[in-house]
Amino acid sequence: MLTACVETLPDGRRLRVARIGAGPPLVLLHGYPDNLQIWSELAPRLAAGREVIAFDWPGMGDSDAWPGGATPAHMADRLLALLDRWHIERATVVGADMGGQPALSFAARHGGRIDRLVVMNSLVIPDEETSWEIRLLRRYGLNRLLLRRLGGVVFRRAVRTSLPEGVHLPPEVRDDLWRCFRRPEVRAFVAKMCAGYQGTLPKLAPLYGAIACPTLVLWGEHDRHFPPAHGRRLHEAVPGSGLRILSGAEHWMGWYAAEAVAREIDAFLRE
Repeated sequence: MLTACVETLPDGRRLRVARIGAGPPLVLLHGYPDNLQIWSELAPRLAAGREVIAFDWPGMGDSDAWPGGATPAHMADRLLALLDRWHIERATVVGADMGGQPALSFAARHGGRIDRLVVMNSLVIPDEETSWEIRLLRRYGLNRLLLRRLGGVVFRRAVRTSLPEGVHLPPEVRDDLWRCFRRPEVRAFVAKMCAGYQGTLPKLAPLYGAIACPTLVLWGEHDRHFPPAHGRRLHEAVPGSGLRILSGAEHWMGWYAAEAVAREIDAFLRE
């Protein structure tokens, strides 16, 4: 587990943050139904010579929601506001799942504030295949209904389909993720975020060509939600990007395959 603290922002809202290491900043962006603890295995492995920062997105985990929308552009602007608050001029950004789209938006729209970008296992190509669950939920908007009314079902299904057969989260990590996700206000924000992402994803893809920072597209070979075709097409769209497909890896590879993921990111950052 990452040791985290709750910061009180100037407007009185709370933000849960974990920091480890010292040096150039590297910021980790999580998706759902997780929070900053999904990085509990990867963050220490990246902290040699770096300050690794993981936080709960505003509206998720133990962080209070901020006013305004919940599209990738809104989330990217929140990342910018946090970097300003922390007096970080430039950072490396690593985004996974629904943290990947804000990372891409941030790199395209705030290129002067990013050193390097890593995107992992995210819904980044609007017309590319996904798991049948994601396809059904996107098509009919059922995710909003299920998130609000059947949070336990959504959580358990996400855990089962994000890890290899027989691999389980430690009880303390699973309990922290569920403690946060079970809160109705968190699930309501995630439902709002899903709607915002779905409505604006076609507008995000044209921005990929504007990303100028060194970029690594790092994908799990067996990601059941967003197959490697997403990563390959993202690699083709981002000029000069690198592509690595991790053999046998699944959606939450940043947790259960943290050693292999850290090696790939370390090698990219040393280039």
